[in-house]
Amino acid sequence: MTRKKLARGYTTGTCAQAATKAAAWMLLTGEKVQEMQVILPNGETARFPIEEIKIEEEAVSCGVKKDSGDDPDITNGMLVESRVERIRESAYLVEGGSGVGRVTKPGLNQPVGASAINRVPREMIGQELSDAAQETGYEGGLKAVISIPEGEKLAERTFNPRLGIEGGLSILGTSGRVEPMSEQALLDTIRLEMQVKYAEGKRYLILSPGNYGLDFLKQSYGIEETDVVKCSNFIGDSIDMAAETGYQGLVLVGHIGKLIKVAGGIMNTHSKWADCRMELFAAAALLAGLPKGKARAFLDCVTTDDALAQCTGEERGLIMDAVMDKIEKYLSYRAPVEMETAAVVFSNVYGTLGKTSQADAILQKSRR
Repeated sequence: MTRKKLARGYTTGTCAQAATKAAAWMLLTGEKVQEMQVILPNGETARFPIEEIKIEEEAVSCGVKKDSGDDPDITNGMLVESRVERIRESAYLVEGGSGVGRVTKPGLNQPVGASAINRVPREMIGQELSDAAQETGYEGGLKAVISIPEGEKLAERTFNPRLGIEGGLSILGTSGRVEPMSEQALLDTIRLEMQVKYAEGKRYLILSPGNYGLDFLKQSYGIEETDVVKCSNFIGDSIDMAAETGYQGLVLVGHIGKLIKVAGGIMNTHSKWADCRMELFAAAALLAGLPKGKARAFLDCVTTDDALAQCTGEERGLIMDAVMDKIEKYLSYRAPVEMETAAVVFSNVYGTLGKTSQADAILQKSRR
C-alpha cells in the first residue's frame, strides 16, 4: 500500500520573517498587502497570507499563522506577529515581544538576557528589514518586535522553562521548514533511504540525527548530505533497520547534546523519553576522576555546551573519553555481533569532541 506523503510545515522563524517583510513593506511604501513571499534559509520560496494588519503613524504590525503541516505540534495555527517601526539609529534591530521567551541561563543559542530568537531566524528577519529599506530608498533604521499572543501559555507545555527560557516560546528554525514527525512515517523514510543506498552498493552507513550533524560532516569531512541518512531520534531503530537491510557497519555522527544519551543506553533520544544529559555528563566526569564537587556542579548546567565550557581542555578530553567508551559499548550491545559500529561526537562550540575506536575506519569504508 502506498503511504500518503506527509505535508511539511513552516517554522516560527519563517512566520516571523514573512510577517516582518509584510510590515516593513507596508510601513515604507504605504501599500497594503494581503500576502507575502519570502525566501527560506534553505533557498525555497514560500507565500503566506498576512493577517491582523495594524497600521500606526510610525509602525505597522502584521501576523502570519503557523502551519506545521502534518507535524503534531502544539504551535500549529498560532499567530506570529511582527511590529516594524522606524528608529533613529542607523541599524536593523530584531527583538522579542510578548509571548517570546527570554534567555535566563547560559549555554543556549542566544546570550543571557536576549530574546529567544535563534541565530538563523534572527538573521533572516534582519535581512528582510535591510532589503525593504534598500528597495524603497529608506535611509533610516528599522526595528522589528516579534510577538506570539499565545506564546506564554503554550510555553508551559514545552521544555522551555526547564531550559532556562522564560516568558514564552522560542523563534526557531535552521531550514525554515518543519518536517513531519509521524514516527512510523519517519521510520519508513529512514528504512527506504537505507535500502536505496544499499542498492547503490553501499555497505557501510553514515547516520546522523539532524542538520547539525549534516553541517559538521560537510565542514569536517567534506561528506555531502546525500551520503548521510538522517535518523532523527531513532538511534536504536536505525541500527536495527541497517542490520536488517544487510549493512556491514555504520557510524553515528551527532551533537553531544543528543548522543550523550546513547552513553546511558538510551536509543530513542527524544526528550519525551529521556532527558538525562547532565546526569550522564556528571557520571562521565566521575568516571574520568574529576572531583565530586565539580561533577555535582554539572547537574545545574542547562546544556552540554554549558558544561563543557566549565571544563579545562584536559578535563573535556577525560570526560569525553569516558563518554565515548560508554557509547561504543551500547552501540555494540544493540547491533548484531557481526556489524561494526562507531560514533563521532561534536559540539558547535568545540568541534570534534570524541570518536570511538573504529570511527575513522568506518567513515573511510562508507566513502567507497
